[in-house]
Amino acid sequence: MKPGDVTLFSGGARGAEAAFGAVAEAHGVAQVNYTFLGHEVVRSSDSVSLSDEELARGDVSMAEVSRRLHRDYSTRPWMRRILQSIWHQVNSGHQVFVVGEILGNATVKGGTGWAVELGKVYSRPLSVFDPVCSAWFAWRDGAWVEDVPRIDHPTVCGTGTRDLNEAGRRAIQDLFARSFGA
Repeated sequence: MKPGDVTLFSGGARGAEAAFGAVAEAHGVAQVNYTFLGHEVVRSSDSVSLSDEELARGDVSMAEVSRRLHRDYSTRPWMRRILQSIWHQVNSGHQVFVVGEILGNATVKGGTGWAVELGKVYSRPLSVFDPVCSAWFAWRDGAWVEDVPRIDHPTVCGTGTRDLNEAGRRAIQDLFARSFGA
């Protein structure tokens, strides 16, 4: 696959999303950054501002989010819009790449975990770089297995923690270099 054949779908927020966007741009990969009114982004290029109606397409019961992630987001009303925009990212990108800590219950820490759960539900090729153990994992047969992923679909989602460390930044760079060459 050539970089010009690929589109990255992300959110443009600080951390992993901004890093995915910068590395994609450096490799000549097209990108779409979904955002909405009031959403803080650091990568506003190639952004698509979702209307309330468009956001609503990605709506989900907060009880369902809590059930899947094993944590309660119902006290954070702004979180619904974040989760709705994550739905657009995952729905648009066939292959899902995430930087985030994998927890003992097989979910991923924070709101980032919603992208992972959607990837599982939609049976998407799903790869998570866990910055705590500095390794990539793929979701296969209901479990995380260590893996070294490559971008091999024309539409990909790249998202993750806002608190990106150097290991996570390097993992994103290495993913693109492995997929498209230096």
